[in-house]
Amino acid sequence: MNAVCACFHCGLPVVEPGRHRAVILGEARELCCAGCEAVAGTIIAAGLDRYYATREAPSAVPPQRRELLPPSAAYDDPSVQAKFVAEISGGAREAILILDRIRCAACLWLNERYLRSLPGVLRVDINYSTRRATVAWAPERIRLSGILEAIRSIGYEAWPFDPERQRALDQDARRDALWRLFVAGFGAMQVMMYAAPAYLDGDGTLGADSAALMRWASLVLTLPVLLLSCQPFFISAWRELRAHRVGLDAPISIGVLAGFAASAWATLSGSGDVYFDSITMLVFLLLGARYVELTVRQRAARALEPLLAWRPQFAMRLPSPEVPGVPERVPAHALRVGDRVLVAAGESVPADGEVLEGEGAADESLMTGEARAVAKCRGAILIGGTVILDQPLVMRVTGVGADTRAAAIARLVERASAGKIPLACAADRIAAKLTGVVLGVALVAACAWWMVEPGRALWVAVAVLMVTCPCALALATPIAMTAATARLAHCGAILTRGAALQGIDGLTDIVLDKTGTLTEGRLRLDGVELLGKSSARECEALAAALESGSRHPIARAILDCAVNPAFAGATVNATRHFPGFGVEARDECGRRLRLGSARFVSEIAGAVNAAAAQPAGHGRSSAFLAREGEWLAQLRFEDRPRAGACALVARLQARGLEVHLLSGDEPGLVRRQAELHAIATWRGGASPQDKFAYVEALRRGGRKVAMVGDGVNDAPVLAAADVSIAMGDGAALAQQQADVVLLEGRLEALDAVLECGRRTTRVVRQNLAWATGYNALALPLAACGWIGPWEAALGMAASSVLVVLNAARLMPRPGDALKPVFDRTWKASTYSYR
Repeated sequence: MNAVCACFHCGLPVVEPGRHRAVILGEARELCCAGCEAVAGTIIAAGLDRYYATREAPSAVPPQRRELLPPSAAYDDPSVQAKFVAEISGGAREAILILDRIRCAACLWLNERYLRSLPGVLRVDINYSTRRATVAWAPERIRLSGILEAIRSIGYEAWPFDPERQRALDQDARRDALWRLFVAGFGAMQVMMYAAPAYLDGDGTLGADSAALMRWASLVLTLPVLLLSCQPFFISAWRELRAHRVGLDAPISIGVLAGFAASAWATLSGSGDVYFDSITMLVFLLLGARYVELTVRQRAARALEPLLAWRPQFAMRLPSPEVPGVPERVPAHALRVGDRVLVAAGESVPADGEVLEGEGAADESLMTGEARAVAKCRGAILIGGTVILDQPLVMRVTGVGADTRAAAIARLVERASAGKIPLACAADRIAAKLTGVVLGVALVAACAWWMVEPGRALWVAVAVLMVTCPCALALATPIAMTAATARLAHCGAILTRGAALQGIDGLTDIVLDKTGTLTEGRLRLDGVELLGKSSARECEALAAALESGSRHPIARAILDCAVNPAFAGATVNATRHFPGFGVEARDECGRRLRLGSARFVSEIAGAVNAAAAQPAGHGRSSAFLAREGEWLAQLRFEDRPRAGACALVARLQARGLEVHLLSGDEPGLVRRQAELHAIATWRGGASPQDKFAYVEALRRGGRKVAMVGDGVNDAPVLAAADVSIAMGDGAALAQQQADVVLLEGRLEALDAVLECGRRTTRVVRQNLAWATGYNALALPLAACGWIGPWEAALGMAASSVLVVLNAARLMPRPGDALKPVFDRTWKASTYSYR
């Protein structure tokens, strides 16, 4: 009778050999059904057949054998996409997807490479810890349904992130792992009971029949451990060996099978030693280590979920004042821009908006990391996900779903946690090479001991295979990245690029912008000094018209006064912004107008007016307004230093960092700010090009530089720095260029960013040092016979658990600022967060 072969794609039995085949890795392979044949054909046609040489487990069963998900086309509906799809720069779309049926790192590699090969897909980042993918695509070239179908075509499933489904998947994984761990633990305990008499029989009183009975009982009890608990190891190792590749599970599987085979032969022949107790204890310890790793990984992923699931399930939508009606309770994702919504005390704000009626307070710590009440009155901005504390408010919706601020932050966090620092890449390379070294040393040790003491040769080889721990190198870094990203979010800082964490560790200099960074950036128009014949009201109106649409602090200060009816009637056109200098436009008569620095304005107004040369005064800055051939006015502004800025600068200097102050404002004002903050190195009147050159000069001198800024004119220098940090209340362009964004302009979070970066790099280095040192010491000790199989299993499990728990130290702790707020937000959204 012919043996039934297994499907090369999914591992299931092939009932009709010869019916479904595909040429994979240069050979004709048997497949079990048309679904596997289609999936394999898709993978090969995309040039990704290397997947079969690198995977560590069989691929998932094709979709027709599993429960059906909603049709992919359903996710192309704009009303459905409003829940989870965001529009990013250039009209592109971005969404976070859950990936299911992921078995190993090769599955992640296949999905990432295949999606990147699709026309129209712009970016794919897959997070190892969370099993989630952040995908950006061009909607005019590919639809979301096409991306989902592409993932399904290679044997996996994907759908938009949903906390309930993610929680169900996590529970299934924990249940399976815990069941295998229970079987291994129960078997190890029972086998140890039967092995104890043999260890304690020092005077030889144990009879031969009793010893044989205990051996057979141990054999029977070890079989369930081998068949059930060891299944993940064996399946992974078998696929690796068939693909002529050695992975992390191959040494474990070879050691367990070799030890069991030798013990079973000793039981059958009645001669030699048995180590069933060592085998079962080994499996129990290994599965225990992996269960700890799974738990820590899921816990790290859950630390990010409040940002991903900030929106409540329902909202109270009010009728329009023009159309009579009654309030209705609707799903939060059904809200649209312009809707009027009532938010009761204790509930979460379901979307971004502004207050129309009522006065109260909101807890915005989900966004800022600072648990304090923020007063809200008519016209105030409400951020989706924040909690109304005392009085109900009526709001008008200005942003919904993926277009809200919380959703944008969640996408940045998810992308950053999927990144890798350079040390992580080094760990992956070391882990890949270490497995081959272990197998080679085990073979050499077995041969050497066979010539000296044949009875110990096998067990020495098993100890060598067990004692080394390449998985410790591969596991800890992704968990550290996810944990660090979550911790920063709790402190009010959003990491946008994971590689920045290692860059923070070696910083020598930090360059600070002045306006909006060291100062609040909330300038107040303090006076208008006339330099020409126009009235103050006319000058203010022209300045407001020039700055309309700008987010620069000076523009906001001018526009705050634009509610004055005297500003009506001032119109300009052909507006052009000159970052670092000012703004230019033309009036109704076609004459050029400029607002900005004295040097910039003098290009159209002639020589600087004598009055314009006067300083603005202590703590003040100024801007000049002119029309072609005529100076019009000097606008004076007052800006207060940001609270805690002086203390922060002192802490930065205490860390050994050289602090620089670099600003485009007039040198006298910059010098006064530098003196106020005890900054010895400063420069004023710097254009964007000057700032760029300043940072480049520092870097050429061997310095490692971080830049902190908030304005449009800071974007070039932010891109040039080793680490770039933007203020969250600054310009969007600056935030796009930054590695880290400080939410709500919380400058004090900068200290937490530096500390977290250093701690993360230190933890990863500790893990690498421990894993490398442990293996360098344990490998020769095991080869010399000084470590037995049981001790080897304990050492390997302890090594894995140690590096994972070390990485877990980076996770947010219960006492962190956001924990209570997360709890309230979770309850308000009817989810249970534990």
